[in-house]
Amino acid sequence: MEKPWLKNWPRYVPQTIEYPEISLGEVLERSAEEATEKTAIYYHDTGLTFKDLDELTNRFGDSLRILKVRKNDRVAIYLPNLPQFVVAYYGILKTGAIAVTVSPLYKERELGIILSDSEAKVIVTSNQLYRYVQLIRQKTKIEHIIVTEGNALALNNLSPHYDKEPEPHTDALDMESLLTTRTEPFEPAKIKPKTDLALLQYTGGTTGTPKGVMLTHYNLVVNAAQFATWLQMRPGLEVHLSALPLFHIYGMTTSMNVPIYTWSPMILIPDARDTNAILRAIDKYEPTIFCGVPGMYISLFNHPDVRMHNLRSIRVCVSGAIGLPVEVQRKFEELTGGRLVEGYGLTEASPVTHVNPLDDRRKNRTGSIGIPISDTDAKIVGLEKGKREVPPQTAGELVVRGPQVMVSYWNNPTESKMVLRGEWLHTGDIATMDPDGYFRIVDRKKDMINISGLKVWPREVEEVLYEHPAVREAAVIGVPDQASGEAVKAFVVLREEYRGKIGAEEISVFCKEKMASYKAPRIVEFQESLPKTSVGKILRRELRGSLTE
Repeated sequence: MEKPWLKNWPRYVPQTIEYPEISLGEVLERSAEEATEKTAIYYHDTGLTFKDLDELTNRFGDSLRILKVRKNDRVAIYLPNLPQFVVAYYGILKTGAIAVTVSPLYKERELGIILSDSEAKVIVTSNQLYRYVQLIRQKTKIEHIIVTEGNALALNNLSPHYDKEPEPHTDALDMESLLTTRTEPFEPAKIKPKTDLALLQYTGGTTGTPKGVMLTHYNLVVNAAQFATWLQMRPGLEVHLSALPLFHIYGMTTSMNVPIYTWSPMILIPDARDTNAILRAIDKYEPTIFCGVPGMYISLFNHPDVRMHNLRSIRVCVSGAIGLPVEVQRKFEELTGGRLVEGYGLTEASPVTHVNPLDDRRKNRTGSIGIPISDTDAKIVGLEKGKREVPPQTAGELVVRGPQVMVSYWNNPTESKMVLRGEWLHTGDIATMDPDGYFRIVDRKKDMINISGLKVWPREVEEVLYEHPAVREAAVIGVPDQASGEAVKAFVVLREEYRGKIGAEEISVFCKEKMASYKAPRIVEFQESLPKTSVGKILRRELRGSLTE
């Protein structure tokens, strides 16, 4: 197939990479050998070395074996960004079991759906989240609950004999006690990276019922290598600001697997919304890599004291999950002096498939997700049948292929056949490709607004809204309209200094001056905040749902 993006290919990035055919557990072991005493994790004022992290994951894997966890059993992690998350994740994988990560924002109903579908045997959680596990435990196949104190870091104390508080729950095992109980030497499971599953990652939170994405060790190692190579990461020399939630595939790959792959420290931030904590961490540890979502960058440059902090250590930022407004990119690059570019991925692709080139600013196309990364192909196909490739600049469905693409959906052959057709993964995202091979996401299929037969994509309206100086955040949906079928409605969060001073009519007129009038919001509703997923993606589904309440 024709690959017009090769004319703008980054100078330092090979078009194809020789990937190590090893498990994720072996990736950690290799990094522990290369950087034994180098810090792997910074958490508050404590550090954990690669040697200690590798040892702790072995101890945790050994504990799981004592609990009769076997290869291909599912073990859930229900934690925020704590060192215990990393220990549990790699310990699970070293036993040959399959990790199932769950958002710590989930309550019993959402948690129950994932535990029941995955048939997880063990769950690792915190004292604070334990009660939600208890509420639904009898409806699942959970045999053991492992609890950790979420606010403490006892993990770097490897002594098998230290005083601890009594276990908080009689029917739960204490993670720190398990880690300090010496047993026989641990022998990791024999893994076939290309076929053995590492992860069941649930997706669909913005569109409907969660689906378990089946990802192999090879899928995840490949994507870590692809991303690290694209960003020209220097092994052992980068420092990652890991504020993205690790339970989400975007954070898991870019903020945990990639640092471990490149034996670089990760600075764990338990709550990505805690801008003060992020600024303190930047001051203390001087990160060079910061992957995030637009909301994180907006919160930073809007922080009243941001000029009192030095953000100049940041070399590269990649923004994903939702479109990166041009104004956000410009302001953040001015603040840091680093590069902020948009990329794209989806859970079914481990997740990264596209990023803007970083070797030359002239190759960055604002508003674009960039070009396919190494060993990855992409094209735009017609919306009706999804077979015929459409001409450049024509909107259609984005389809991708590459070694990072999932095996299938867990216990869901119908959905699997819909998205996996031959070698191609059908993303469900509407996009265009320009003659130079740069891709632009227009929107989700389900988010398209139809006004008397004319298509309006929410993202193009949101881009204009973000240009208004009073707009802090915005989201656009279609609402029923008797005359035209649908009308454009905008939900807007104003900046503090403009609240009470700007009206809906002014916002609507501003948009009409910059785009076709039928695309401009006919209805503008001001909000204090917008509903988001834990990774910062605005939930248009909830905004649509609020109209019927």
